[in-house]
Amino acid sequence: MLDIVTVPRSLKDPAAVEARRALLSEPHIAPLTAYVNSLRSKYPDWEFPDFDPLDGGVKADLLFLLEKPGPMTSPQHKRKGSGFISRDNNDSTAEAVFKFMEQAAIGRKRTLLWNTIPGWNGKRAIGAGEVRSGLAELSELLILLPSVHTIVLVGGKATRAEKSLRKQGYRIECSAHPGPLVKGPNRALWNKIPEVWKRAASKFPEG
Repeated sequence: MLDIVTVPRSLKDPAAVEARRALLSEPHIAPLTAYVNSLRSKYPDWEFPDFDPLDGGVKADLLFLLEKPGPMTSPQHKRKGSGFISRDNNDSTAEAVFKFMEQAAIGRKRTLLWNTIPGWNGKRAIGAGEVRSGLAELSELLILLPSVHTIVLVGGKATRAEKSLRKQGYRIECSAHPGPLVKGPNRALWNKIPEVWKRAASKFPEG
């Protein structure tokens, strides 16, 4: 696979989206593409973004589990999202993820991004039962990720998975969500995000 240099919001370019889609059958990402297709078959009323093939795929050792896909993962949205869960999406949260990963000095191939609620149903609000259903599907994903040893739960809704994941033996870190609802009123939490992510990526974390 050729190295592709990206910058924040680079998936606003349709050509970049198509180039990314051409990589979905690469060996490191193909099992995850199949997983997403199984979710689409199981829940036809929801949209499920593909994993970004520029991330680590099944070779990743760090899973960043956010809350719920936003509209810029959706090709059906009026602003024409990418169809990927990616730090390269054309929205402020993705841009923050991109920059925080750089600040934390985390190599992209070590990481995989996903959501506690894996699909987009046209609503930003999280409905009753959505987190519970999402966690049930997460167990199937983790089977495909044998190298993952640390899971970063990003945002309050994602932390609902903490107890279950700790019981399964994963190392867990929790950070604030890198979205505008945190950046404005909770700037101290926002500023700590790269510090938490850097600790998560460390083989021998302090404390």
